[in-house]
Amino acid sequence: MIDLNFLEKSKTKAKFKKQYRDIKISYLNRIRWAVSMFYFGMGLCFATWASRIPDIKTTLQLSEGDLGTILFALPFGQLIIMPFSGKLVSRFGSHRMLVFSLLFYVFSLTNIGLANNAWQLSAALFVFGIFGNLSNIAVNTQGVYTEVLFKKTIMSSFHGMWSFAGFMGALVGLVMLAFDLTPYIHFLIVGGVVFLMMAFNFKFLIKAKETIKVKKKKMFSKPDSALIWLGIIGFCSMASEGVMFDWSGVYFKDVVKAPGPLVILGYISFMIMMAGGRFLGDSLIRKFGRKNVLKISGIMISTGLFIAVFFPFIIPATLAFMLVGLGVSTIVPTVYSLAGKNPNVSPSIALTTVSSVSFLGFLLGPPIIGYIAELSNLRFSFAFIGVFGVLIAFMVSKIEAIE
Repeated sequence: MIDLNFLEKSKTKAKFKKQYRDIKISYLNRIRWAVSMFYFGMGLCFATWASRIPDIKTTLQLSEGDLGTILFALPFGQLIIMPFSGKLVSRFGSHRMLVFSLLFYVFSLTNIGLANNAWQLSAALFVFGIFGNLSNIAVNTQGVYTEVLFKKTIMSSFHGMWSFAGFMGALVGLVMLAFDLTPYIHFLIVGGVVFLMMAFNFKFLIKAKETIKVKKKKMFSKPDSALIWLGIIGFCSMASEGVMFDWSGVYFKDVVKAPGPLVILGYISFMIMMAGGRFLGDSLIRKFGRKNVLKISGIMISTGLFIAVFFPFIIPATLAFMLVGLGVSTIVPTVYSLAGKNPNVSPSIALTTVSSVSFLGFLLGPPIIGYIAELSNLRFSFAFIGVFGVLIAFMVSKIEAIE
């Protein structure tokens, strides 16, 4: 069995400012809304990029292998910043780092729209990955703090806002395509919207000081093993999620042969179910327990991907992508919530460890899909990722502490 006994006695180690003591429920809800808006802003930025991938692929005349290579720029950006992101959030505060990193995340999004060739797109995605990782650690640290103030599980709803933003980003992408707007204009409009959301909500972010004294370690010292196992579960889930983001449109266009604007149908159906599952996730976990929900989620991921592989037609493929969306919905929020409550590591450092391993799946999965598709075909590569759901169910069944 995998030893994760710390989960049974975990408490978030953070000292909150005086203003959060005996806080009124109305102000507490305003904080939750503000943090939710930052999750939404991050999701909208990423979904905006994802919605134009097929268009950019065609415009730059990229093969599946070329696109796979270029997509490696995202995980490379994350790997560069990975050793520093948690420390930066701990040092300067998650509220400050979230505003700073999301501003530059928006700026790097607009730069993607200016790419005229493969190397420019790679450079823009590299920067996009750096600030995406910083934003991710900062916003999830805020999510953990807010969950502590509410004294109940609400992390899934935050990730639901991220997913809902993905759905909205896909719809906006359809509108932009209908009006024949270039990716740059599209990205610029979305960037302006995210900037306005930040302006109205940044002052409500939680200001807290992490109280765990982290001993100085070598940069590549061995991390907490429990966090690594949580990260591996997240890796498998986010690899499946990343494939849906980056390749669902291409799959519907090249394999399903969906006509015209319907190429984005798979992506939209996936996002609807992922968002819905995350808004319901907290109540499902309280009713059925973490272990049961996570095991069923893993099986749903595999089932959905295999259906899409064996029945590559519009209706079954759409239903299959919906199943995958529901499957991935609760896994990452649960993993992040558990990581942030590790009693031996500060929330930002713990989230860095788990999210870094998890996001490697999110970012490495899509490029690997491209290489496998180049060697065989896109259907086989989707079947390969489908195995990850079974691995999630297996690993969760071996963790006794998750109930």
